[in-house]
Amino acid sequence: MQTFRAGGPLTGTIRVPGDKSISHRALMLSALAIGRSQIAGLLEGEDVLSTAAALHAMGADIRRHDDATWVVHGVGTGGLTQPGKALDMGNSGTSARLLMGLLASHDVIVSMTGDASLSSRPMARVTDPLGKTGAEFTTSPGGTLPLMLRGMTPAVPIEYRLPVASAQVKSAILLAGLNTSGITRVVEPIPTRDHSERMLKGFGADIDVETDTNGVRTISLHGPAELQPQHITVPGDPSSAAFFMVAALIVPESDLIIENVGINATRAGLIGLLQQMGGQIELQNEREIGGEPVADLHVRHSPLKGVAVDPAIAPSMIDEFPVFFIAAAMADGQTVTSGLEELRVKESDRLAMMAKGLQQTGVELQENEDGLVIEGRSGKPFISRLESSIHSALDHRIAMSFAVAGLASENGVTIDDVSPIATSFPNFETLIEQTQG
Repeated sequence: MQTFRAGGPLTGTIRVPGDKSISHRALMLSALAIGRSQIAGLLEGEDVLSTAAALHAMGADIRRHDDATWVVHGVGTGGLTQPGKALDMGNSGTSARLLMGLLASHDVIVSMTGDASLSSRPMARVTDPLGKTGAEFTTSPGGTLPLMLRGMTPAVPIEYRLPVASAQVKSAILLAGLNTSGITRVVEPIPTRDHSERMLKGFGADIDVETDTNGVRTISLHGPAELQPQHITVPGDPSSAAFFMVAALIVPESDLIIENVGINATRAGLIGLLQQMGGQIELQNEREIGGEPVADLHVRHSPLKGVAVDPAIAPSMIDEFPVFFIAAAMADGQTVTSGLEELRVKESDRLAMMAKGLQQTGVELQENEDGLVIEGRSGKPFISRLESSIHSALDHRIAMSFAVAGLASENGVTIDDVSPIATSFPNFETLIEQTQG
């Protein structure tokens, strides 16, 4: 249990940890390349370390050097071997779902487990399409972990149209295609983050992306692929930067620079939305690192105005909605969100958990099936109405979002369990102390 309190403006210059999505993918593709890859800026949170441990257990040589770079000696496409025991995915849905895809076309039988939170999350959205490749999955009742995976070699190339926007499902299918002869296709009616496509191309995979006049994307991967080792620099995670962006906007007199943040268009929805609300966020020193656009963000305290959020923006900021709700609660006027059903099947039911926690901190709102309608407090500090603490539901983003609320509160915000923060942002509290020092 920990209480976060107002401690003055956030100032100075910081860097947030490496992008979690890119870190997972960098490890996986390096493990499938033939030769030595080097990764700088890897996020060393528990989720990414779960991916590293799983790949190491299946034969990839993965080592961290003293200068914080990681070196991976890959085994080649299809070269991962039977692990000696179950693969523990911890709290990482990305590890579980992407590794299911990667292993679907390997000649292995693998058991996957996870913590209580991950074991409650649905896996059918991945196992159903991967089952069409010939891989077999035996899940727990309800389609959850623990599960048993039996890969298929040779696997069958498939064409799959995503029924819901999901970068994880898209990526899992493409990873299965790496060790599959023929063309694997994913049709994406609503664009999602494209880190997999960018990185696959960077590693030398034969991959094409076409977009029709309606914005529907078709990604075609020609397999099997022979991946070439790379030197990768991981940009700062925009999902982690989001907490400090919102904190600097809502805490009076804040003036903060967040360096080296990824601004990939498929991930940058929050920046534009906060600017639409009146937030002063300036992109400086825009550049490209390893095929990913990057910038430094200069954020100043700003009075915010409520908005009606276009549901089409959801895929580009799906992980940032919890902390966005904190910004909306401090705005002047009403903020309306919809089309966010995906938030109910994340590490927790994020709509329900954010609604409950916001109400505990003095915010009036309406919870709908697919979103929240929030009545802004016009900059008035959050007030804890109840003696009880905020329940994080073992969800790192819930915990960090209410930590941000605590920085703009009258009497502090207490969170029952902040340990999940280590899964994605190990130095979160250190950076708060640094910026308010």
